[in-house]
Amino acid sequence: MIETLAQWMIGEFTNRTQALEDPVWYVHLQLWHRPVQLPVLGDYCIFAEQANILHPETPYRQRLLVLHQDQAGQIQGQYWAFRSPEAFRGAGAHPQKLRGITRDQILELPGCKLTLDCSDQSFSARPLPHHPCCFDYAGQTRQVEIGFEVRPQRFTSYDRGIDPQTGKAIWGALMGPYQFDKCQAYSWNP
Repeated sequence: MIETLAQWMIGEFTNRTQALEDPVWYVHLQLWHRPVQLPVLGDYCIFAEQANILHPETPYRQRLLVLHQDQAGQIQGQYWAFRSPEAFRGAGAHPQKLRGITRDQILELPGCKLTLDCSDQSFSARPLPHHPCCFDYAGQTRQVEIGFEVRPQRFTSYDRGIDPQTGKAIWGALMGPYQFDKCQAYSWNP
């Protein structure tokens, strides 16, 4: 089961169709999910990065998602951040930058944990209740409501940035989820 999830997740994606249909609310994005070899974290580690299609040279939101399956068979995901994200900027398009990542270059994001439910045709990831996903960026605490759904050729992102003071969504999937279609598949060969 976890092998299927990992294979469905890795690849290059774009939300071109959605951005063309509703350009006011959806920026045209490119998303990369690259397999990473980092045995200290587990067998299924995925580097994620995205870029505005108009500015592919300035990708953002570099992170790692580590997938694992517990004794009961429940799949969980844990997001990790890079201590120096700029060192890995562009690794979606240039995966050689991901070779040799070490444990001391990343840090676990404690509230950024997901549980995944599986059906015949999809996996749905939802955050643990009462565990906000927070991280520091540019000297400020940022909060994200996380979640996604994966199908063989589609990745749907529910991520929304939240203002920690007001609890209101300020960026991301404000008018509904981002629908990314897979335009290139990768093999699980980190």
